[in-house]
Amino acid sequence: MRLQQRLLSWIPQSLLGRLSLVMLAGVMLVQFAGNAIWAAQMRREARTEVRTAAEHLGHSAASSLRYFLSLPVNYRSLVIQQFREMGGTRFFVNLTDGPVQMTPFAEEELSTLAVQQVHKVIQQEMPAIRQLQVSFAWPQDVRFSQDGSGISDVPDKWVEHILVTRPKPAPIMVIQAELESGSWLYLATLMPNPYFLNDGDPFSGDRVLLQLLTLLAVFVLSLLVVRWITRPLAALSSAADAFGQGGSIPALPDTGSKEFLNTARAFALMRERIQRYIEDRERLFVSISHDLRTPIMRLKLRAELLDDDVTRSEFHDDLDELDMMVKGALQCVKDSDIHENPTAIRLDVLIGRMVRDVKLSGHAIAFEPSGIEVIAKPLALKRAISNLLNNALHYGCQVSISVIQTKQYVEIAIRDHGPGVPEQALATLFDPYVRLEHGRQSNQSGMGLGLGIARDIVQAHQGELILQNAPGGGFLACIRLPVQVLPDNVLHDFS
Repeated sequence: MRLQQRLLSWIPQSLLGRLSLVMLAGVMLVQFAGNAIWAAQMRREARTEVRTAAEHLGHSAASSLRYFLSLPVNYRSLVIQQFREMGGTRFFVNLTDGPVQMTPFAEEELSTLAVQQVHKVIQQEMPAIRQLQVSFAWPQDVRFSQDGSGISDVPDKWVEHILVTRPKPAPIMVIQAELESGSWLYLATLMPNPYFLNDGDPFSGDRVLLQLLTLLAVFVLSLLVVRWITRPLAALSSAADAFGQGGSIPALPDTGSKEFLNTARAFALMRERIQRYIEDRERLFVSISHDLRTPIMRLKLRAELLDDDVTRSEFHDDLDELDMMVKGALQCVKDSDIHENPTAIRLDVLIGRMVRDVKLSGHAIAFEPSGIEVIAKPLALKRAISNLLNNALHYGCQVSISVIQTKQYVEIAIRDHGPGVPEQALATLFDPYVRLEHGRQSNQSGMGLGLGIARDIVQAHQGELILQNAPGGGFLACIRLPVQVLPDNVLHDFS
């Protein structure tokens, strides 16, 4: 108990102190855990890359060995000389009387893995090779022949396109194989990633220093931000508590940090959206309840007359109507509640696919690509545009889609060239199950929910859906979405 009390006494009592302490401990823990995971992943990736690169290198070396084995002995030196005059191939090639001794190379996991893999591949492809030696050497320690000649003793054009000697030397792999008794082929080359040994060290000094500096910077900045935003949180907490209890919302202060002001505005917008959502759902289900009364009453009156075929048919018709209305209500809720993360959407791709489908069905539609992107929920926005497009196709003989962008919003305009809508009916178009007379004739399967769903989706994006008769005839539906900037950590480009 005393130890526990002593530990608790060291915990700061203020919100600023506790948040700072928790943030420091959390950042350090995440930093260390992330570094450990990152280091393990880097080691796995480095081993995989080195194994794959060494395997390809082994196949290339085996091909070179087969080539020189197929040549007459007297021609081998001539071919090597031609290679050197042309600037070399992937390998620096030489013929020796025996294996050339190399300066021991400091063994590391990746270098050992590469040597073993190359040795294994060559042995598998050329089991007849009598002796095979594979090793690494630094450029200054490389010897090309038994007389001790190295890189500095041969013309630059022999090695400058094969081996890296400056400005930063890279380890060179040396492959020596006995072709016949007293005849050895010498191959020197680089790994595809010459500096693979450096890449395999996740805890190099510069990386550790960078992590420590990052930790310090994150902690200092977090401390400042926490101190900045904790002061006005009491008002926001009271407002959230009052809203949760259904009481009156106290006014939030209009001063404070930018983050607090954005949070306060977001809270106000959230409150409005929730309230509007509740009102829309109440209106929807009140309408459903009202419209279900008539068919239910008819079912009750005809339940006693089921022996009659005509009555039975009418009974089934009423059931079908009731089933359609219930399904429509459930579909409305389902289509309006699409849970997604906002992402960048290329409207040309999204709308272009819809346009192609419409053309395949035989309808006339026009669309000009604009190259405009918008930040939105992909499936939800597609549903809203699809609903408006389907309405336009049902009620108009020809449809055109255009996209424009201003400083404040991106507008998607869908126009049909049908009869339009009476001015007195425009205000009722968003009401559930409201369908105009010409709509009933051209679309018998509809339920009058598409426009309401589209409006809910657009409003959820803080946008606006405008319905109006188009100048010159027809009907125009405009989706206006605010111009936003996508955060760096959000997946970009939905196609």
